[in-house]
Amino acid sequence: MRDQDEAAIVACIPRLRRYARGLVSDPALADDLVQDTLERAWSRFSLWHRRGDLRAWLFGIMHNHFIDGVRAKSRRPEDSAGDDLPEIALRADQCDGIELRDLDRALQRLPAEQREVMLLVAVEGMGYAEAAAVLRLPMGTVMSRLARGREKLRQQLQGAAPLAEAAVPLRRIK
Repeated sequence: MRDQDEAAIVACIPRLRRYARGLVSDPALADDLVQDTLERAWSRFSLWHRRGDLRAWLFGIMHNHFIDGVRAKSRRPEDSAGDDLPEIALRADQCDGIELRDLDRALQRLPAEQREVMLLVAVEGMGYAEAAAVLRLPMGTVMSRLARGREKLRQQLQGAAPLAEAAVPLRRIK
């Protein structure tokens, strides 16, 4: 590996950290995910062959590692001790912090496949084709997941129930 290649990988670390934080919502777990991603990238760098975008390749490694972890977690019993922990109160004048917390919580309530697309396109600024390559999905699937994710996020932040979850069907009033 050349110094140029190492510098390119290091330059991607802030974006990898941001994407990891969006996926797992825990700074320590996000750092672990980035570390695992970088270890895999270093050990498999010869497989990249400079054929595509390095950033997309790294995000693909992270995405696959994250999915592997989700699958492994679903096979073992869950530890629910974290659900009983109290939340830390924030001062009322910290509106930005509260808004960011609310946005993070709303993102975490999205289905994983919608959250992944939202993070890649809206936060990382990837195009549809690039996000589709990272997630190994057709571009139309990326676009529909993004549209559904944006709508659910908008509804959550406005306090409305998503349309699919509405308890009363809409009827025409005569």
